[in-house]
Amino acid sequence: MVDSLGCAQHQSLPSVILLLGPTASGKTDVALRIAERLPVEIISVDSAQVYRQMDIGSAKPSVDVLNSVPHWLINIADPSEIYSAAKFVDDARGAIVDIVNRGKIPLLVGGSMMYFHVLLSGLTELPEADMALRSRLKARVDAEGIESLYRQLQEVDPLSAKGLHPHQGQRIQRALEVFEITGQPLSSFHKTAAGRGLAADYRVHQFGLWPSERGLLHRRIEARFLSMMARGLYAEVQALYGRGDLHSELPSIRSVGYRQLWDCIKNCGSEAEAVERGIIATRQLAKRQLTWMRRWSDLQLLPVDDGSKMFEVKKIAEKCLKKLLTTPNSLKVD
Repeated sequence: MVDSLGCAQHQSLPSVILLLGPTASGKTDVALRIAERLPVEIISVDSAQVYRQMDIGSAKPSVDVLNSVPHWLINIADPSEIYSAAKFVDDARGAIVDIVNRGKIPLLVGGSMMYFHVLLSGLTELPEADMALRSRLKARVDAEGIESLYRQLQEVDPLSAKGLHPHQGQRIQRALEVFEITGQPLSSFHKTAAGRGLAADYRVHQFGLWPSERGLLHRRIEARFLSMMARGLYAEVQALYGRGDLHSELPSIRSVGYRQLWDCIKNCGSEAEAVERGIIATRQLAKRQLTWMRRWSDLQLLPVDDGSKMFEVKKIAEKCLKKLLTTPNSLKVD
């Protein structure tokens, strides 16, 4: 992904910083610390923060933070829209060009690992979503279970199936949707196109926040979810449900936390049970994010705990800054 030859031509390229990590690992706070030392503008890499009216559950930065440090790709889509990875690449590329042209450094921050992946590797154009086909696949899931669709995917697109967990329903359905629309496996669209990836035009510095103690991260996830509930997450989902033009198969509503509370409201279920399911789903999300990070090449890991407690944000940010500022020709800072 990142050119490791250290040639003069590559070192002359403008720099881009990537900061990724699992949910509740402190990415936003670390990014703001970096912004105190470097002339950065932040690009959100979050599949939920792109949507308006989804503030609490997506953990968007506060209004004060958004006003103090320029942020991109937040509140740019309506929850009724399907915001794709391909759309993200277009929007992120445009933001990067704008930021660099003004002499600033793009700092991409988030936990949507697929978005980071396609930005770095390049992605050929995928077909638009077919809502009728998607509904039919969903009906099959309800009738036969996701395992049935996964077995079909293993037959028509074994490469994509190998990269998915049998219970990753949304991605399994999308892979089958692409196959039925195009007659080609999704994996054929995901060929790495290094010439189209970010490293073709920029020096990419990749950092990952890494919690060594899963229990500590789980407790942070629970505490954050409960804090979101105290700040009005249930009412936020109620307002979305009350719009009348949204449904549970939209990517926005399938976001972790929103989906569990949406189902609770729709089925007049127990709020306490929905909260518990939301916490569990968030922990599962963190596990998937960490799995992505384990396989990531060129990722410099920044520990966020010592096994017994979380490090201070300042300490984590200083480690990141030290790596950035001591690398020869790593950043062009005025």
